[in-house]
Amino acid sequence: MDSYTLVIVSALASIIMAAAMYLLYRASPRAACLLDWSRAGLFFLASNGIALLAQHGAQLPFVIVPGVANVCYIAGHYMIYAGVRRHLGLRPRFDWLLLLMLAVLALHATGFAHVSVSQRLIMLTPFVAGINLGTVWLLARQYDRPAYLPLMIVEAVFMLQLSLRALLLALGRPVTLTLFGNQILQTAGSLAVLAFLSLATMCCALIVIRQQELALRSASLTDSLTGWLNRRALLDMADGAFQRHRRHLGSGETLHFLIFDIDHFKSINDQHGHAVGDAAIRHVTTVAAQALRGYDARFRIGGEEFAVLLGGDARLDPREIAERLRALIETSPLLVDGARISLTASLGVAACAADDRHWDDALRRADQALYHAKRSGRNRLCVHGEDLQPAILARSA
Repeated sequence: MDSYTLVIVSALASIIMAAAMYLLYRASPRAACLLDWSRAGLFFLASNGIALLAQHGAQLPFVIVPGVANVCYIAGHYMIYAGVRRHLGLRPRFDWLLLLMLAVLALHATGFAHVSVSQRLIMLTPFVAGINLGTVWLLARQYDRPAYLPLMIVEAVFMLQLSLRALLLALGRPVTLTLFGNQILQTAGSLAVLAFLSLATMCCALIVIRQQELALRSASLTDSLTGWLNRRALLDMADGAFQRHRRHLGSGETLHFLIFDIDHFKSINDQHGHAVGDAAIRHVTTVAAQALRGYDARFRIGGEEFAVLLGGDARLDPREIAERLRALIETSPLLVDGARISLTASLGVAACAADDRHWDDALRRADQALYHAKRSGRNRLCVHGEDLQPAILARSA
């Protein structure tokens, strides 16, 4: 494939990258990194456009070809890096880009850059390889490796082939490259750029698609009012926790279910309205979170009913945690328009037993303990097996 055709195809790949990223941004405006990746495509397109003008015989000064063309090429790589930074919640640092562009343009004014194409390639390799390495380093630090791995590989492979070509030119036999030549090193480099543009477009799109998938999954498992997990999440997480508990029976590890609800919640709705009722639910979950440990899984399983998975070793005292939660809710009234609305909660706790066949067995016992607490006057804690014995249940049945 001749150099002219390679430049044409690379320009088309740049257009596809710019258009695809922008269209994805229109569909997902919150993913601002897509705009950075679209700009990357535009920079690559500008670089190829200048090359096409030169191949068509346009008499352009050295500062434009190859100066501005190489500046645009390096800026394209940087915009991919900037998009990754923005995606990860970091500043894209366009000030770095401006300094980089000025530095590259200044280097083209030196005698070293005027000597040959080979020396310009050697001169620019550290800039491009450094940007590629920065992108790989940022992505390698993230936990969601499956989504980031393709772009990491593309950036790393491109960096390695670019560095290898520069090394061969610097240490090997002298190779005379021309601006639009078809030498094997130059053709290989052009093909590498074409592959990079095509694969980087797909990899960047994959990152955003994966982010949206995780957001949708989180939304499907999270209660929108409180931010706690919902009943669907309970079905998934409780089963996993119960299976781990069964595998470690005899090791001293315990698993408890804590269920609580807001006392007289219907009267709060009736007297103050549903908006205040929603505020009460948010308030109780916020207060409850202060009493719970950071790793306790929390769920809203009904209107004003909540569940918590308490895991730990034999030293775990679920009564202490639950009582702390109850007392904190009792002493933290809801403030609405200057009025104080007192809130209390009833709680039930039950442990997963060795003969339980399913986690729902323990949840059912915690639910029984909760209703025993409510029948006993509310604003209290009942632990199944301590405050509530199976014999009591049998008599009440």
